[in-house]
Amino acid sequence: MWTRRLWLTSFLLCGFSGCSGDAPAPALPGGSETSSTSAASPTTEAPQASRGTIGVSLLTFENPFFKVIADNIESEGKKQGYDCILLSADNDAAKQSNQVKDFIVSKVAAIVISPRDARAIVPAIQDANAAGIPVFTVDIPCLEPNVTIVSQIATDNLGGGREAARAIIEALGESGGKVAILGFATAQSCILRVNGFREVIDAHNASATGKVTIVGEYEGGGARDRSAAAMKDILQSNDGLKAVFAINDPSALGARAALEQAGQAEAVIIVGFDGQPEGKQAIKDGKIYADPLQFPDRMGVAVVQAIVAHSKGKDVPAETLIPTQLYKKADAEQDPSLQ
Repeated sequence: MWTRRLWLTSFLLCGFSGCSGDAPAPALPGGSETSSTSAASPTTEAPQASRGTIGVSLLTFENPFFKVIADNIESEGKKQGYDCILLSADNDAAKQSNQVKDFIVSKVAAIVISPRDARAIVPAIQDANAAGIPVFTVDIPCLEPNVTIVSQIATDNLGGGREAARAIIEALGESGGKVAILGFATAQSCILRVNGFREVIDAHNASATGKVTIVGEYEGGGARDRSAAAMKDILQSNDGLKAVFAINDPSALGARAALEQAGQAEAVIIVGFDGQPEGKQAIKDGKIYADPLQFPDRMGVAVVQAIVAHSKGKDVPAETLIPTQLYKKADAEQDPSLQ
């Protein structure tokens, strides 16, 4: 499936502009199709007529979280009669803007994005608005003014950040201690997580004897390697660090790698965010203390359902928030999906 997406990316960026909302998708070499809907075999039920194509630009396929969203957009889109073009922005704001502009030229039926940079994507969204193409966001919202987003489907990131703070307070106990944040300053979802985290820590410190001191917020970019490098800097500048809040699993795993290299893996508690398989396994192995779980599968389904409802003229909620669920070692030990 990902090979097909790579071909689609190259095809689209080389000037593909013939996929209108009511035209069939062009054939791939070998007779297959670009769409997620294939011709029915004599033994299967014929699919419904195509509603058009959904153009999807997600933050990065290097993070398994966004692969799950993409898979569920594709499968739900197929059920609802949509073809899908699924692209990775590769953490590149300019690339994502170009992808959205190509979707507009291609006259897709709807556009779904998880913005790499909410401000940078504004002109592209405005172009889609002017073209009459509905825009939806998934996971990462765009809260900038002067754009029209039909519906934003996301985790309750503020609530998840609060949950992460409560986990760290629990882990540190009455003694409290120094905590660092590994953030992602251009992703609105991660900003909300940090805001929720700070809110609960501030409330705790207002009455508790064992204070939790946030030594700073460091840029990890939501990526493992960059977070590992940031973690090294944190350790060099902060003696006696007790815990880290990392805004996603790649950041948490990067932090863990740096701590292991520095010989401090057992001295610093890590709370991540996401609950993807590798993160869950790290929790079971005692490398991460806890994760507020997200549900990317639900997000993918929900955004397609919002597209369908909007296409039928129904009112669609401006925002749908999916609550997190704290996942700890006891949960991991009962998780049949883990080793």
